[in-house]
Amino acid sequence: MRFIPRSVMIGFVNALAILVFMAQLPELIGVPWMVYPIVAVGLLIVFGLPKITTAVPAPLVAVVALTIVTTLAGVRVPTVHDKGELPNSLPGFFLPNVPLTWETFQTIAPFALSMALVGLLESLLTAKLVDDITDTRSNKARVSWGQGIANIVTGFLGGLGGCAVIGQTMINVKGSGARSRLSTFLAGGFLLVLVVALGDVVGMIPMAALVAVMIFVSLITFDWHSIRPATLKRLPKSETGVMLVTVAVVVATHNLAIGVGAGVLTAMVLFARRVAHFATVERSELELNGRTVASYTVDGELFFASSNDLYTQFDYAKDSSEGIDHVVIDLHASHIWDASTVAVLDSVTEKYRRHGREVELVGLNAASVRMRERLAGKLNAG
Repeated sequence: MRFIPRSVMIGFVNALAILVFMAQLPELIGVPWMVYPIVAVGLLIVFGLPKITTAVPAPLVAVVALTIVTTLAGVRVPTVHDKGELPNSLPGFFLPNVPLTWETFQTIAPFALSMALVGLLESLLTAKLVDDITDTRSNKARVSWGQGIANIVTGFLGGLGGCAVIGQTMINVKGSGARSRLSTFLAGGFLLVLVVALGDVVGMIPMAALVAVMIFVSLITFDWHSIRPATLKRLPKSETGVMLVTVAVVVATHNLAIGVGAGVLTAMVLFARRVAHFATVERSELELNGRTVASYTVDGELFFASSNDLYTQFDYAKDSSEGIDHVVIDLHASHIWDASTVAVLDSVTEKYRRHGREVELVGLNAASVRMRERLAGKLNAG
């Protein structure tokens, strides 16, 4: 998680808010006209009730109140029952009826790994988001282990794999004011009771009430501060670009892992490009023991992005024509991070040697010395 920049986190949150909102659109198209006032009243309740009291979760009040009103008034609008039948009993132990062969493993493994990756990623990002909202610190390892064990048990009960979902989490944390894991347990317990014991009652809930709640979720999830003109003006363009890339890819693919991966990759490329310009080379001439010495002081972090330009920073022609027979490359203010830099320094040394000039590297720190001793002279062909 430490390698995911804040701009990717914001993009992830905004993209999920957009996806949640988009998922409600089919419930608002080609439906009875009464759906729209029900949604409007639901939004008024979920946004207005918290200003009066927070003793009862506003989304719960909206769903219960709208269900009672539409039922008593006989308003005909799509309900949960119209979407399908709810189970009326607890699941039993279930063993998947698949052959335990290598071919089965090859078929299942790619899907299982991708689902596990996406599930873990979304759960950990959601946990980090909740940490920021509640000023707490969750145990990410425990979250991962708990999710894995729960999904294994669920599979033997005929259920589907799952993970933390930011929409429901925002209802829990922001909409209902929850602050502990007990709220998650109670939510699951109440849902189980409602579905199994009160399935007929749940089936009466108008879809418009749920749409209102989910629109509320999308609106409170979206980080509106991130798109304010004042914020965009202050933020580096690279940060804004990373956020937009993350949002665009998640919304386009509906795949969290791909979107976050694209955002992280974009951030890495932009960071490397920015850091590459921090490395500078300054030339000076010194008189040492009766000899004229060309001294090059290298300042900055040396890695593949910055070292590629390092080769061209030396004045080979001038150092060869002015009677200079010794070149010093001062690396006190630098650090060698990778093999690319070692290869470039080898090329610089070899070019000066072809011109009959001695090259001395000074100021290398211990880690840079070890890397150079291990790789010097072994990277360039010829």
